[in-house]
Amino acid sequence: MKENFKILSIESSCDETSAAVVVDGREVLSNVIASQISTHEKFGGVVPEVASRKHIEAISAVVQEALDEANVTLNEIDAVGVTYGPGLVGALLVGLQYAKSLAYALNIPLIGVNHIEGHISANFIEYKELEPPFVTLVVSGGHTFVVHMKDYGEFEVMGETKDDAAGEAYDKVARALGLGYPGGPKIDKIAKEGNNNAIKFPKANFHQECLDFSFSGVKSSVLNYLNKAEMKNEEVNIPDVAASFQKSVVEVLVENAIKACKIKNVDKIAIAGGVASNSCLRATMINECEKEGIKVLFPKPILCTDNAAMIGSAAYFEYNCGRTSDLTLNAIPNLKLGQR
Repeated sequence: MKENFKILSIESSCDETSAAVVVDGREVLSNVIASQISTHEKFGGVVPEVASRKHIEAISAVVQEALDEANVTLNEIDAVGVTYGPGLVGALLVGLQYAKSLAYALNIPLIGVNHIEGHISANFIEYKELEPPFVTLVVSGGHTFVVHMKDYGEFEVMGETKDDAAGEAYDKVARALGLGYPGGPKIDKIAKEGNNNAIKFPKANFHQECLDFSFSGVKSSVLNYLNKAEMKNEEVNIPDVAASFQKSVVEVLVENAIKACKIKNVDKIAIAGGVASNSCLRATMINECEKEGIKVLFPKPILCTDNAAMIGSAAYFEYNCGRTSDLTLNAIPNLKLGQR
């Protein structure tokens, strides 16, 4: 593998504008994130057009800050890595066009990165000795996957959501409970005050060998519970609802990840994505995996959210697999994991 290879990476798939400088896929010299949460909070979710405009406003300053923090100049950068999907098409295009311009002006390689592969690669930053194969659970606002990482750049999707992503369900339930946006951290916090056995919300059951997910049912069940309580003029215990909902979601995430390890005969689960910061998911996963002799890996919270450091890590391993992109690279909002 290339050594002392510096990648300037850019991430703009949703509502975070981020740039980072990463060396050899595992050492982060800088990781700057400009969040838009306060902007979108009043809308109760991300507004794509607003997100795109905010990326345009922020990206030059964010890239420069990443270079300054890393104490490197553009002339010391060996390649540019950038997210080109999946995500919001307008948001993706802002980062992609900026990255393409830099790669062209500097005459260095451009490396397009799948956002999901970026989340998985965050674990290579946190655990510098980590090597494939392992199972990874990717859980975020837009994605829920169980993946077997066979080798660098080689992924087998073993299970995925058939409707709402786990984080999406969190956001919708939080909105219904009047907790606001983003829903994941708010539900996680208030659930600690509740009884997770107070209400029996459903879990989607597929056949035994299937590792797919479905969270629309539990979301609808919560909404129905709230509507019935309103019609009967009954008081709702919000912490109990939050805790019971969270338990239903977390249990199926943990069960499927452990099943995947057993199927592939691996003893490591790497958690990735924004929901990987969830305290209930972390505690439950650690507890259940300990019973099975499985090691659980969690990146720091800053590496769980959308960030450019994870993109820089993934870009390095893409480069070492001989994969770079030309300047015709376009945004693919529905890019699949493993798709090139």
